[in-house]
Amino acid sequence: MRENGKRKVCVFIGNRANYSTFISIMKYIQASEKLELILLTGASLLLDKYGEAVKLIENDGFRVDERIYMLIEGENPETMAKSTGLGLIELASILNKYKPSFTLIVADRYEMLAVAIASSYNNIPVVHIQGGEVSGSIDESVRHAITKLSHLHFPSNEIAKKRILQMGEDENYVFNFGCPRIDAVKEILNEKFDFEAINNYIRNFGVGNIFGINGSFLMVSQHPVTTEYGKAMDQIKLTLQAVNELSKEYNYPVIFLWPNPDAGSAHIAKSIRIFREYEEAKNFHFFKNLPFTYYIWLMKTTLCLIGNSSSGIREGSFIGTPVVNIGTRQQDRARGKNVIDVDYDYIEIKNAIKEQIDHGKYEPEYIYGDGNASKRINSLRGRKGPGETIKRW
Repeated sequence: MRENGKRKVCVFIGNRANYSTFISIMKYIQASEKLELILLTGASLLLDKYGEAVKLIENDGFRVDERIYMLIEGENPETMAKSTGLGLIELASILNKYKPSFTLIVADRYEMLAVAIASSYNNIPVVHIQGGEVSGSIDESVRHAITKLSHLHFPSNEIAKKRILQMGEDENYVFNFGCPRIDAVKEILNEKFDFEAINNYIRNFGVGNIFGINGSFLMVSQHPVTTEYGKAMDQIKLTLQAVNELSKEYNYPVIFLWPNPDAGSAHIAKSIRIFREYEEAKNFHFFKNLPFTYYIWLMKTTLCLIGNSSSGIREGSFIGTPVVNIGTRQQDRARGKNVIDVDYDYIEIKNAIKEQIDHGKYEPEYIYGDGNASKRINSLRGRKGPGETIKRW
């Protein structure tokens, strides 16, 4: 606790998706007379090759207290493990410096595991958002490990809550309030869409052909699957082939997002560069990063989102975005009617995209909440948490 008497809350953000989950909660913390926000940033959020998304946070008026450079080059399983270790070393010192009342983390990234371990050894309670979910990669194991290191749990749906309870967590500290990221989505959808702002962004950022969008466009967001290391290059080639053929046939512009820094990312990036070099990719524009507001506007208006991003599952169900989910990365994650699942097969991918374009928008589903999670989480701020960091069985 600082001299001002406020309880310090350490929030760690490692990528743009983390920020979109935390932004509504961070606003509540900033407005509180009893809480003080300590903002820690790290991992891909800080790096230019991934869009240096930390600037988006600063542009929104948040003060960044620490920048933690923890990613080791290589984008392979070994460097992921080493990056976790490097982050743990740095975070142990930083958390000891600030001595927060608790740390707030999200989901299943290896950098979040480092925060959870460092907090545990510093006797700092951990609050975990999006625990209990499953997926088709090493992230699922990391997510469950973080759950066991955490003390207060805010899963995003009832199925996830049941899994956390099955892991032996105290039901008095497990609350299904929905996903706070949906809160940010709901707020954005209530705003007026500004296509001129998006088209101006396309003109000034990213690489590729400059075009204007008006609703008849495709989006691609595909990341490596850590449990399928070595296959990412072949997998993204199939997606590029299917999307490129449809783009040429119907003259659809394509917004293509850069992959995350997981093992295999460099292989996807290489395939994209080869595609840009040797294919006629006149309708493609590539981004390292997009402001979350623009990303949601694009999800709301795109003909189809293609790839394996969790945003197609989570935000997509709330927005009603037609999604073609490729491969195993989102395997067994709770999803809505807006998703068609396909294998790594060029024909399957192409036909599924056509099917989604023909179908059009879906009715919103509230699998991950109704857009009021942050308010409900904030309502518990005066509630007494676990009395000790060691959990009794």
